[in-house]
Amino acid sequence: MQRIRLRYTKRGRLRFTSHRDFQRAFERALRRAEVPMAYSAGFTPHPKVSYANAAPTGTGSEAEYLEIALTAPRDPETLRVLLDESLPTGLDIVDAVEARTPGLADRLTASVWELRLDGVDPADAARAVDAFNRADAVEVQRTTKNGVRTFDARSAVAALESRSSGETHSSHADRPTDHACAILRLVVRHVTPAVRPDDVLSGLRAVADLAPPVPAAVTRLAQGLFDEETGTVTDPLAPDREAAEALTTAAATATAPA
Repeated sequence: MQRIRLRYTKRGRLRFTSHRDFQRAFERALRRAEVPMAYSAGFTPHPKVSYANAAPTGTGSEAEYLEIALTAPRDPETLRVLLDESLPTGLDIVDAVEARTPGLADRLTASVWELRLDGVDPADAARAVDAFNRADAVEVQRTTKNGVRTFDARSAVAALESRSSGETHSSHADRPTDHACAILRLVVRHVTPAVRPDDVLSGLRAVADLAPPVPAAVTRLAQGLFDEETGTVTDPLAPDREAAEALTTAAATATAPA
C-alpha cells in the first residue's frame, strides 16, 4: 500500500468552506481523478484519507495537509496535477510526496498566521502588539459546548509582530476592503486548549483595547515543526523528500559501474 501526503490551500472565497465541505469536494475529486484508493473495512467503507489539523472555517490557508492510502502506486506529482484539476480554484493541491517517514501529524506543532486588520491604524496595532508581548499572561474567554472557558492566550504565542502593508502575503481576493490596514504576523504553538488567531485578537483587545471595526482576514501561511533555536516553522514534508533523495542516491550508487 502506497501513502501519499498532500499540501493544499484554501484561498479567496473558498476560505469559507467548512472542513466537511472540503472532505466532500476532495472525495469527489478522488473519484474524478480515478485514484486507486484504499478503503476501510466494515459495512460502510470509506476512502482512507487522514486529515491533519484543519484550519477553522473562514480562515484562508496556504498550508493544509492530508494523507491518502492507495492500492496501486502512483507518481506523486502526476497525482497532484490530476487532483488539482478536479478541485475548484481556491482549493488547490500544491505539493505531493510519497510518505517515507512516520508521524506527519506529530510534525505539525506550530502555525504561522497573517492577520489583516482593516480600519486599524498600524501604529495602534504596533502598540497593542508590544503590550501583548510584554505581558506574562493574557487571559481570554471562549464559548464552548460546555460553557465559557477562560485560558491564557499568551503562553502559546512564540512570536507576534506588526508589519508594513508591503510585507503582506494575502492576495487582493483575501482582503475585505481596499483601505489601508494593519498587518500582524503570528507564530503560535499547537497546545491544549488550542490558541487560535481570534483568541490572540481577543488578547489584544484585553491588553490594549484594540478592536478592529471589521472582522480580520486571517490566513495560515505555514504549519510544521517549531524550531526553538531559530523560532521558525519547518516544512513537514521535508523529511519525506530527504528520504526519497537518499533512496535515489543509494540506488544510483548501487548500479554505478565499479
